Amino acid sequence: MPAKIGVRNGLTRSARSAFRRGAKLLELAFFPSFCKICGTLLERPGERVLCAVCLAKIVPEPASACVCCGRFFDGEGGPHPCAACLDTRPPYGRHRSGGRYRGELKEALLLFKYRSYRSLGKPLGRFVVEATKEEDALWRDVDVIVPVPLHPRRRRERGFDQARVLAREIGRLKGLPVAPGLLRKVRNIVPQTSLERDDRKANVRGAYAAPRPARLRGCVVLLVDDVFTTGSTLGECASVLKRAGAKEVRAVTVAQA
Repeated sequence: MPAKIGVRNGLTRSARSAFRRGAKLLELAFFPSFCKICGTLLERPGERVLCAVCLAKIVPEPASACVCCGRFFDGEGGPHPCAACLDTRPPYGRHRSGGRYRGELKEALLLFKYRSYRSLGKPLGRFVVEATKEEDALWRDVDVIVPVPLHPRRRRERGFDQARVLAREIGRLKGLPVAPGLLRKVRNIVPQTSLERDDRKANVRGAYAAPRPARLRGCVVLLVDDVFTTGSTLGECASVLKRAGAKEVRAVTVAQA
């Protein structure tokens, strides 16, 4: 009897495999899709939006970084505090980015964020986890992941919150809870990308609130966002969470500009 069951299961797997191959051929014949970066036909199993070659070019940044704010250093040398952090520590204790905002990583983020290719949240989330897998001090004792939120009006316009999608994939891979409701954007401010560096800190002041302080008390929080530029947004969010009772706030971002 076990032998018959094994054969039957094997035939079933073969039939499923043949069905998937047939479905892929039909899809290629009638609904061809092309990589949104290089234009290559998406013909390999599992390819969606981007081809495997372009995804393979999204790799962690090899440069060392500030042990506090996470800013990449251009020269050689090991991790150490940057001059800015030696002068004034940011409200978040530690931050890491997966890579620099350029090349295929930049293109993938633009597609994800502004062209509503929500499915890219999974490979980008996996990229962040892979890039920070050796950062024990970043992940140690984290209690909850909190995405940097969009204002409700902006979320309705975009159709989804990109940081929330990233946070859920990161939380799934790391086995950590994700709690979007612990931080809210209460002012629909001018986009940070439209402002000069010196104006960004003032722009985000008072834009966020922590409506459930009891759930934050004594917690180590990991903030998640897509792009790190000046650190103003992360700094404001971290300050709000700490005033609400968080013990410590750390952060990860996909890329830094």
